[in-house]
Amino acid sequence: QVRLVESGGGLVQAGGSLRLSCAASGSLFRIITMAWYRQGPGKQRELVAGITSGGTTTNYVDSVKGRFTISRDNAKNMVYLQMNSLKPEDTAVYYCNTNRGSWSWGQGTQVTVSS
Repeated sequence: QVRLVESGGGLVQAGGSLRLSCAASGSLFRIITMAWYRQGPGKQRELVAGITSGGTTTNYVDSVKGRFTISRDNAKNMVYLQMNSLKPEDTAVYYCNTNRGSWSWGQGTQVTVSS
């Protein structure tokens, strides 16, 4: 069973930056397309960014393009989300998972952006 542990969230002012980290257990990580998701207050969970197994291709939801960058380190079983120019509407609990959400969800990490 793969275990996902997200970290790096916090409270930040609008315009600030945060870097989220996700640690994944197991050997499958390096062959799986991974993604970051978020769930804001009263909203459904949405896929924010994805990255292919080799890290060569990334994709982003329109609302974060140009501000967020997803990356991964397969040697460490880690996936990251660099978030710049944060906006209050980025406030959410952020999760990592496969691009199909096929693993058990971790606890997520709370990101709160104040105006």
